[in-house]
Amino acid sequence: MSTNSFSDDVGLLARRKILVGASTTALALVSSGMAGGAFAKQPDAATGGALSHGRGAPRRAANTIIMTDGTVIYYKDWGTGPAVVFSHGYPLSSDAWENQMFFLSQHGYRVIAHDRRGFGRSSQPGHGNDMDTYADDLAALAEALDLKDATFIGHSMGGGEIARYIGRHGQKRVGKIALVGAVPPFLLQTPSNPGGAPMSVFDDMRQAVLADRSQWYKDVTMPYYSYNRAGAKVSEGIRDEFWRQGMVTGMPAAYHAIGAFAETDFTDNLKSITVPTLVIHGLDDQIVPFELSGKRSAELVKNARLITYEKGSHGLILTERDRVNEDLLAFLKS
Repeated sequence: MSTNSFSDDVGLLARRKILVGASTTALALVSSGMAGGAFAKQPDAATGGALSHGRGAPRRAANTIIMTDGTVIYYKDWGTGPAVVFSHGYPLSSDAWENQMFFLSQHGYRVIAHDRRGFGRSSQPGHGNDMDTYADDLAALAEALDLKDATFIGHSMGGGEIARYIGRHGQKRVGKIALVGAVPPFLLQTPSNPGGAPMSVFDDMRQAVLADRSQWYKDVTMPYYSYNRAGAKVSEGIRDEFWRQGMVTGMPAAYHAIGAFAETDFTDNLKSITVPTLVIHGLDDQIVPFELSGKRSAELVKNARLITYEKGSHGLILTERDRVNEDLLAFLKS
């Protein structure tokens, strides 16, 4: 079977919601070991997110909203009660949050999560794979559902999406924020951010996506969940599930979203947050290191509370899911 045929089959199976029990998924902010490649800029997002281009409101239809540029955004909406909105990490989908969503829906909350454009069950436009458009899509979802006083929770790249959403659209629909293993404030090494990761790290990641992203998603699950640590109990099921989610993501998003989450400076967005904020970060996060992200985010946000997990991995929403669930529930009730 050719590589192209295999990829097509995986996409077809995923869309039919048939479990693909093959291999694994996820991403890392560490060099994959593959040769670096030059960063090819994506085409201009001339028809980006719904709210930033003045072409009217998005349309709703059966668990989707249709943006004014035609992009279809899929979302889940479970339960009743105060609204909690989840934003997922790269290269995953809203499925990554299902444990937290189910838990909170059983405790009296309405839980909502979307698949970012280019990811999961949302459509795969060749444009708009940038943080501003992602934030505008999130704003369109919040507007379409008329959310009020909602708690927004983001993991990894999803934390950056929420920070940029606040920066572009304010806090009128926001009651609280939680950042879990999130990428803000800024990952890239620059003269003003000398502690960041060199551009070569992200170029290597882009090259890995082009060269053999299926194998890369398998490999990267080991540091992602700290399964590479001595004595770690490795779940092949978790690795397989995240590979499945990653392979449903389209190639344009898989490639260009790396620049979106790694090369976007969220510092000013964090400074603009005034609502109560919870920062959860694993001290063994090998993908988005605590010192670079979680620690600095907690310092920049005015009303932030920081919780660290001593052996927490980047994928702690699964590896530490019971503790994460309880910490989020306590925060929502506070």
